Amino acid sequence: MDKFKVRGGKPLRGRIEIGGAKNSALPCLAATLLTADTVTLHNVPYVRDLITQRRLLEDLGATVLTPELRTHKVTAGNIEVFEAPYHLVKTMRASVLALGPLLGRFGQAKVSLPGGCAIGTRPIDLHLKAFEQLGATVSLESGDVVARAPKGRLVGSVIDFEKVTVTGTENVMMAAALAKGATTIRNAAEEPEIEDLAELMNKMGARIKGAGTSTITIEGVEGLGGAEHTIIPDRIETGTFMVAAAITDGEIEIRSCRPDHLTAVIEKLREAGVEIDELNPSTLLVRRSSAGLVARDVTTEPHPNFPTDMQAQYMALMTQADGESKVIETIFENRFMHASELIRMGADIAISGNTAVVRGKRRLMGAPILASDLRASASLVLAALCADGETVIDRVYHIDRGYETIVRKLRSLGADIERIKEGLVAEVETEV
Repeated sequence: MDKFKVRGGKPLRGRIEIGGAKNSALPCLAATLLTADTVTLHNVPYVRDLITQRRLLEDLGATVLTPELRTHKVTAGNIEVFEAPYHLVKTMRASVLALGPLLGRFGQAKVSLPGGCAIGTRPIDLHLKAFEQLGATVSLESGDVVARAPKGRLVGSVIDFEKVTVTGTENVMMAAALAKGATTIRNAAEEPEIEDLAELMNKMGARIKGAGTSTITIEGVEGLGGAEHTIIPDRIETGTFMVAAAITDGEIEIRSCRPDHLTAVIEKLREAGVEIDELNPSTLLVRRSSAGLVARDVTTEPHPNFPTDMQAQYMALMTQADGESKVIETIFENRFMHASELIRMGADIAISGNTAVVRGKRRLMGAPILASDLRASASLVLAALCADGETVIDRVYHIDRGYETIVRKLRSLGADIERIKEGLVAEVETEV
């Protein structure tokens, strides 16, 4: 099992390019199942979750070509299997996104109950209830969700989500695109990834309005066609490198990003003593203020507020801020698993329910630590970069799910980090 070895204390300086958004590429790849024509996607990041999604498409019968790096040409013209198997779904919760397009186009779908990060229960009951409102019959059979449209086609309806759900919104959008009549989604997720999926689907011939707001309308059409689309930059990778600049007291120019997708994060980091200059609409220059970092409370909430996927990184930053801060997690009930590892490194963090109280500024020391999920992995790397001595991070396969060649990028900024692979050292990740 791969590990990272990090020797901290070096300010990160230089320039990096942000890759495509994993959480946008996943539903966009799923949307290619809605048509028999070829869909070409650019800026698809080479991360483990996307490799899994590609395997899922191929298992279903789609042809996936990569004529150049980060470009996928998907043709789902010969789909004969309507099942996402457990061996793929157990490693990546986003496999559940196959339900919507398969049900919408073919009137049937079978997907194993999802897995993914160990950050608490993330039930898909909201998805399934919505499919039933669209006319599907849904049952649970031996750990698989089986959904069928009795008349072969779904029927438009009004979907009122009890709770904001990103993948639920995406799944319903894809299912409703080929339904008979109009569908309205209320209390819809407003993330930029929802807008990106809608933009792709509209290029394919869908009729979707309101994506990026709390109310989305989908006018069902008879069929969808091919399209070409470029995936948006990854806002969480951007935020992670912003924290990297601040926590190491360095300066990083972050290119190919979308600051407008990170308004809440930028505002909170500025409050905490991080200087962020917008050089142009796709480039940020980030450094720690000369006055240092100051503790500021944060609460995770659905977009456009502070994202849960930046909570762990922000907690790592707060260990280096003057004062006491509260980090309140409202999205997932078990997303403080990184706190115990930060404490092993010398952080002063107390957990009570969904609130973590971080007392800074604390000197962090290198230690052997364990990554529990994707964003926890990122927070531990950040802590290791500013810690004294050597840190060895185990189970870094989690970080490979969402960060493309992170070792190479960090080394280009001056970090002393290497990947240990089965007893050997792989100092530079290979781009493939």
